[in-house]
Amino acid sequence: MHHSPEKLSQSAKSKLAELAEKEKLTTRDRKGIERQEMPAQDPIERGQNMCEVALGLSPEQAKLEALRCIQCKNEPCVAGCPVGIDIPGFILQIAENDFKGAIDTIKKSSLLPAVCGRVCPQEEQCQEVCTVGRMQKDVEKSVSIGRLERFAADWERENGALEIPEVKPETGKKVAIIGSGPASVTVAADIRREGHAVTIFEAFHRPGGVLLYGIPEFRLPKGIVDLEIDTLRKMGVEIKTDFVVGRTRKLMDLMREDGFDAVFIGTGAGLPKFMNIDGENLVGVFSANEYLTRSNLMKAYEKEQADTPIYDSRKVAILGGGNVAMDAARTALRIGAEEVHVVYRRTESEMPARLEEVEHAKEEGIIFDFLCSPTKIHGDEFGRVKSMELLRYELGEPDDSGRCRPVAIEGSEYEMDVDTVIVAIGNGSNPLIRQTTDGLEVNKWGNIVVDENSRTSIEGVYAGGDIVLGAATVILAMGEGRRAAAAMNEYLS
Repeated sequence: MHHSPEKLSQSAKSKLAELAEKEKLTTRDRKGIERQEMPAQDPIERGQNMCEVALGLSPEQAKLEALRCIQCKNEPCVAGCPVGIDIPGFILQIAENDFKGAIDTIKKSSLLPAVCGRVCPQEEQCQEVCTVGRMQKDVEKSVSIGRLERFAADWERENGALEIPEVKPETGKKVAIIGSGPASVTVAADIRREGHAVTIFEAFHRPGGVLLYGIPEFRLPKGIVDLEIDTLRKMGVEIKTDFVVGRTRKLMDLMREDGFDAVFIGTGAGLPKFMNIDGENLVGVFSANEYLTRSNLMKAYEKEQADTPIYDSRKVAILGGGNVAMDAARTALRIGAEEVHVVYRRTESEMPARLEEVEHAKEEGIIFDFLCSPTKIHGDEFGRVKSMELLRYELGEPDDSGRCRPVAIEGSEYEMDVDTVIVAIGNGSNPLIRQTTDGLEVNKWGNIVVDENSRTSIEGVYAGGDIVLGAATVILAMGEGRRAAAAMNEYLS
């Protein structure tokens, strides 16, 4: 929904004035405050630009939203946060107008509040267990913890209040970190704080990992990621780009020959999965990974200036129903597609994508085709995609995931004209490090096996994030990074 910032801020102002007349707010008063809507760009306009869709709460809105928190004693939201932020604490500080205090409180536990406030699935974590939402039996009525986190982080950045974390005296110990996504960035900061020398090795030409290549500008502006990376540099972390561990240098060489005392593997889950159907090798079929990397990392949407081409599409089908599928669909629209379909074999209620992303996609005119799945992609005489054959499904009994299993309806095949197909059905782990490192234990999915202290089967080598969890979320990767860094700091001391 499009909400004008001025209007929302004005209405928050008058509500604050009304509440200010009361001596003390009761729980009932707090429950009576409406959840603050997020100001957003107009759907028609934003479908044609890459600028951020959600515009952020105004100070008045943030204070009003913070007043909805009843400061309950058992703090279920803290338990629901993978990095254990003092959520009631920072929310109270926002309510009291202490924005600087709020961001300082968050940063004790989380390094990337501007990122997490934007892309974390709060509705499945801290907000899912929020007492305010529970009392109203509706998670959408929970306190908007993520939006408040984003507000505090944006306030810090916009007011030039960014502080560089303190670093203890040099210890003479050296740590190598492979990859520069959320888990790695967290580990780098926590280990550098203790005074150890840290070098990050990144395969791409710019650091930031999935935050940079995976998440589009309209959800997470790249300038925000660059600032976080810049903070690491200012702390004295060295970053080497275009460096593929396993190719440029093997992992064990870093320890045996280059003198690193410990290594953290945070290479993520960047190996795309495909459907394995006929026609997947036609021109015009992409993994969402490649499509988004071209657009996000290489700015292929700036067609005149970009160093990389992007496929010109008229009618696009995205296969999958997660956040990556939403990102790919909304990117295709912005790059100029006339019609974009999201093809998903279950119904909307089973889709793993965040509600907000699905809502935004619908407002922008993305078409959802539920209960169907492709069986074949057809090409023209030039080997380019021209259509897709689909089969209709109905929902059967629940499977292991607890979601109803889709059952094919015999004889329900139909054709859809498309010229581009983007496959967004998940990612596996890149096999390069395990193939070039003897003795590194992995499970049957190729994820690295670690103990409760993030230790791998090789002494001094730790791992975390999606390479351990399989494709997960930014905040879960950061939680893993936190745990790994604590164990590594102990090992090094």
